[in-house]
Amino acid sequence: MTTHPVILTINSGSSSIKFSLFSDDEICTNLYYGNIDIHTDNKQSILRIFDAKHNKLKDEVIQSIEYTTLFHTIINWIDTVAKLVSVGHRVVHGGQYFTQPVIINETIIKQIEELIPLAPLHQIHNVEAIKIIAKQYPHIKQCACFDTSFHITQFYLAKLFALPRDLIDAGIIRYGFHGLSYEYIASVLPKYIGEIGHKKVIVQHLGSGSSVCALNNGKSVATSMGFTALDGLMMGSRCGSLDPGVILYLLQEKKYSAEYISKILYHDSGLLGVSNGISSDMRELITSNNKYAIEAIELFCYRVACEIGSLSVSLGGCDAIVFTAGIGEHIPIIRQKICAYLEFLGIKLDPIKNDRNEIIISDSSSSIIVSVIPTNEEYMIAHHTRSILQSKL
Repeated sequence: MTTHPVILTINSGSSSIKFSLFSDDEICTNLYYGNIDIHTDNKQSILRIFDAKHNKLKDEVIQSIEYTTLFHTIINWIDTVAKLVSVGHRVVHGGQYFTQPVIINETIIKQIEELIPLAPLHQIHNVEAIKIIAKQYPHIKQCACFDTSFHITQFYLAKLFALPRDLIDAGIIRYGFHGLSYEYIASVLPKYIGEIGHKKVIVQHLGSGSSVCALNNGKSVATSMGFTALDGLMMGSRCGSLDPGVILYLLQEKKYSAEYISKILYHDSGLLGVSNGISSDMRELITSNNKYAIEAIELFCYRVACEIGSLSVSLGGCDAIVFTAGIGEHIPIIRQKICAYLEFLGIKLDPIKNDRNEIIISDSSSSIIVSVIPTNEEYMIAHHTRSILQSKL
């Protein structure tokens, strides 16, 4: 074992735990990364670990899906390669409590737990990871980094629903998510696209969860997700924006329970639902000739383009659009289809650059720069964790 101090970053969910190790210094170099895929059907999990050069170090089956066992496995491996000094967690919802990263204590945990109903797919697993590490490794400081924090700079009208004022005052507002991803992209925009990065930029975080964010000088002005991570774009299995009358109809006329409706909206909709159950994974859908798969792809791209148009209003224009996350970074045909809807804005792609996933994929004659920039939420977690703990010394 080396004594090299490291920061562990954790992004925990119901079907996977993603983690990375960063050096505990100003550079925060990524040393290792990995994930555990949790398979509830056969009660097994698969652990994979890679080094910074993407060499696979581990690929093994764990005969358990219990979080405690899985985190013990991660920590036990870390102890063989480095000295763990702190842990940073991605926490999806910060509500009105949290506008910046915080060091975790019992009070913080309780406040995060209160927000579980607002992000049921993620928040409960975020809390579980925090509790397991706190119990087993009480000497290790933990930091919570919230996806909602980046959006506190939103234009005040962009935060409001047209609801009775007492509900608004009770915190039923648009919070926005994927903030760690957008924060990272905002921090590197000038490096990739020059001075335009300080202007009006619309970023598309497109993955199994998807959203769009309008940035002005690197600050969030408006975003597609709202009170929960269910709003906005259609996603892998989430419906996105929906006429609220549909919910009333399902409750009152179809007599569906709230639990069943929740399942429909979070687990059975989006790409999965529109494709008639073929897949929630865009990589699979683009290889299918099934008419429902094709329609799911087209609807996804149409909805993204519509959201870009809407967010252009919040900015009063658009100087650049950026694609990031799994779909945005790696699937050229999706970028092509989205930009085709936006040709009226003067957007023109270079098809060769697009197919190569280059940083700038727009044609030189395009009136708006189109860029592909890899996101790095884990780096932001490590950076915030180190910064906040250093400030308390």
